[in-house]
Amino acid sequence: VRLMTAGTEISLYLIRNLGALLLFGVILRGVLHASRVNFYNPLSQMIVKLTNPLLTPLRGALPATGRLDWAVWVLAVLLQSLILVGIALIAGERWALPGFATLLLWGLIGVIALLVNLYFFILIAMIIVSWIAPGSRHPAIELIWQISEPVMAPVRSLLPNMGGIDFSPILVFIGINVVQIGLRHAALTVGLPPGLVFGL
Repeated sequence: VRLMTAGTEISLYLIRNLGALLLFGVILRGVLHASRVNFYNPLSQMIVKLTNPLLTPLRGALPATGRLDWAVWVLAVLLQSLILVGIALIAGERWALPGFATLLLWGLIGVIALLVNLYFFILIAMIIVSWIAPGSRHPAIELIWQISEPVMAPVRSLLPNMGGIDFSPILVFIGINVVQIGLRHAALTVGLPPGLVFGL
């Protein structure tokens, strides 16, 4: 068993967690765009300002089309792939790195996994807020509603009237679990080591 030095362990901790935080911010920017949130919301403005330095160089070649911000998602996959390369190099396991195409596929799976987890926690927050602060106009709560509603509304429209009880979150959570199972099997199929990306 190869023992890890304190410096190596600290470096891996930092690249995993700071990388995941940066990746989360980029993915959240894409979700804000897709959800058509209020960009005058101070939290939206903060996310835009934090991610613009990374996204601006890509805007010319990858303009947004409709609800899909191509620059965000290409950047997210590249970032996830670079994080995986960094982890392998720091851990001294560069031999475990796949070819470029497979590495990008690993990155794509990692981005989808983080996106699905983001929606999972957004929906949990939405349910809690609906219990403790219904009708609140706090910027964070408004953002939660604006992100969750484009996912909830189509599911809600498929359900019959249940006398004021909304069962759509249950169906969405089932859908999230199904996607997570599919992602875990896809990760195994392409050789992505378990635990290497957040959410898998």
